[in-house]
Parts: sequence; structure tokens; C-alpha cells
Amino acid sequence: MPPRPHPPFKSCPCGSGRSYAACCRPAHDGTAPAATPETLMRARYSAFALGDEAFVRRTWHPDHCPPDLHLDDGTRYLGLKVHAAQDDEVEFTVRLRAPGQGPGSFRERSRFTRLGGAWVYVDGDLT
Repeated sequence: MPPRPHPPFKSCPCGSGRSYAACCRPAHDGTAPAATPETLMRARYSAFALGDEAFVRRTWHPDHCPPDLHLDDGTRYLGLKVHAAQDDEVEFTVRLRAPGQGPGSFRERSRFTRLGGAWVYVDGDLT
């Protein structure tokens, strides 16, 4: 499925406080790869929020990427808070609203590695 067109956000969906054009869009467009695990995690959050399955797949370690992602299920992503980022791990909380449910959240400690010179998501543990 092709990604949805990227709307002209005033601020990035990842909550960095920067504009989308100056934050996650260069990673999504492939013009500037994520320099750190935290920047990749923020770009992945924004990709989930935008339904950009191609980016999510491209940045998921191929040994761990599920065959079906279902980013078009109607989930609304309401916010991201990064708690810690150290070495190859990032701990964060995502607020969201799944279809037919009230607002919810989850906290995860994600692991990243370099593959072909680029950071990729490996896996994570809910905390």
C-alpha cells in the first residue's frame, strides 16, 4: 500500500516541537536517514500516525518485521513522550485511540541496531 500523502504539518506528529519538514519528513522521504535510535523511533511513530507502511517496513529489521502491519485500521495516534534514549535503546510512551475504544497508552523499551549503515528497529518490551 502506498503511503498517504504527507500533509503540511505545522509541528511534527512525533512531538519534537519542530516542523514536520525539519523533523521526520526527511527520514520518511529518504533524504536524511535517522542519525540516532531516538530520531528513528520518532520517525517511526510519525510514520505509524501517517499510515506510511513503506517507511515502517523499511526501518524494521527484516528478521523481526511482521508480515501484516494493518496501519489503516483507524487507530489515531495522540502523542509520544520519550523517557530515555541511551546507546541502542529508547524508552517511550505512546498515547492512542484504537477504533471502538477510548484513549489508551503503552510504554515500550525498544532496541535498535545498525543494518547496512542505517539504524533499524529490532524489537521492544512493554514496560
